[in-house]
Amino acid sequence: MGLDAQAIAPAGALLTEAVIAEALHAGLAGKFSGARLLVLIPDHTRTVPLPLLFRLLVDVLRDVRQLDFMVALGTHPPLSDESLNRLVGITAAERTTTYAHVGLLNHEWDNPTALKQIGTLTREQIQTIAGDRWHPSLGGDVPVRINRHIFDYDQILILGPVFPHEVVGISGGAKYLFPGISGPEMINVTHWLGALITVLDMIGLKQTPVRDVIHAAAALIPVPISLAALTVEKGELSGLFVGDHLSAWSAAADHSSQRHIIWVDQPYQRVLSHAPPMYDELWVGAKAMYKLDPAVVDGGEIIVYAPHLEVVSHVHGSYIDQIGYHVRDYFLQQWDRFSHIPLGVIAHSTHLRGSGAFREGVEYPRIQVTLASRISAADCARLNLGYLNPDSINPAEWQGREAEGVLYVPKAGEMLYRVKPR
Repeated sequence: MGLDAQAIAPAGALLTEAVIAEALHAGLAGKFSGARLLVLIPDHTRTVPLPLLFRLLVDVLRDVRQLDFMVALGTHPPLSDESLNRLVGITAAERTTTYAHVGLLNHEWDNPTALKQIGTLTREQIQTIAGDRWHPSLGGDVPVRINRHIFDYDQILILGPVFPHEVVGISGGAKYLFPGISGPEMINVTHWLGALITVLDMIGLKQTPVRDVIHAAAALIPVPISLAALTVEKGELSGLFVGDHLSAWSAAADHSSQRHIIWVDQPYQRVLSHAPPMYDELWVGAKAMYKLDPAVVDGGEIIVYAPHLEVVSHVHGSYIDQIGYHVRDYFLQQWDRFSHIPLGVIAHSTHLRGSGAFREGVEYPRIQVTLASRISAADCARLNLGYLNPDSINPAEWQGREAEGVLYVPKAGEMLYRVKPR
């Protein structure tokens, strides 16, 4: 095991197309000759120059017998044909001509017939991995189900970016398998384990219990897995690591730790965190909170500024409407009320609301979370979030005020902000 190829740009620089093509060719050309190959890719909620990479990969992999790309959606909504074309940067005409031999597929996490069980992670295994972070709410044995289409192929190649992540610590790699193309059981247990640990104690760390659970599940897959892991800055690549899924992810995670964390001298009192349009629901737009949470003082405020956003969650909205957004212990101390809610939904609720306490029936969140979007004031109140009219916000008025304890982040959700250790 190890790296077959890598390319790393100097700090402040980005990889050119020629360097990317050379690294992909060095790492992948001839590796899957005559094989049926499935490539797992992210959806539109991740920043990556996928159109460029798609075209380069199709060229490098021209000697495979079958080439298909599957969007590792997790529980995100499926993409239409038009959206799939846009994701990889091709036209409808090109899909039926130049790329007629390439399949574009969606994962179906909620379709039992699309899934196959490949094993089980026992309660004892998960308890051992979680250590003192384990809680009975994680339940018992977890069936490991994955998209059954992987067994139609001889090899799997994961192509995806690596960023600090609220659930697993640092994203990418085998996360494109679990939860990327897995069944709901693994999605729920990994997200809830991350929530039990909390974002503040998880995000940006390379080695975490959730990562260990994912790697334990990935070890059950009999199809060989390769990885082209990407570090992305300013929408382009600053690093590319090709190899087996463990080694390539490890190298990319180390690079992400160097390039994706912004260290600040003092925590901020207020942050205007501008969620970009690629986050088209609060389910993913909440990243604008996660990535700033560690850099906010106790009692401070994060305003998730998303003037385009109208929906809490296309898939999970009905559950979130039932429970709202609360700190972890709000649920743990009233578990009988919420045990019927999917663990992944409860995890999302705690991630956005942040850390805090629940004592004698009163909730004490560490910080205030305010939503400035097209979700109404009444709905925000019902969901236990603050509200600010997005039309009242002028981002220019927030800029250059760091000395006052005020920060504006123009494209939030990927760079992690942390306070320098003393």
